[in-house]
Amino acid sequence: MSSSDDESISQGEQIDAAEREDAKRRLLARAEAERIPTEETTRAVPDRRWRREP
Repeated sequence: MSSSDDESISQGEQIDAAEREDAKRRLLARAEAERIPTEETTRAVPDRRWRREP
């Protein structure tokens, strides 16, 4: 292989890595935007199924 082939492969790999990083950042940003705050998910709600009412 010539050195230009090696460079094009490594450049292609660098482009792929950059695209993966960009996609990862977009996914993390979207997940953070859709995240539900902990305060809203940990509220205690009484479970009436276990109570016996006369």
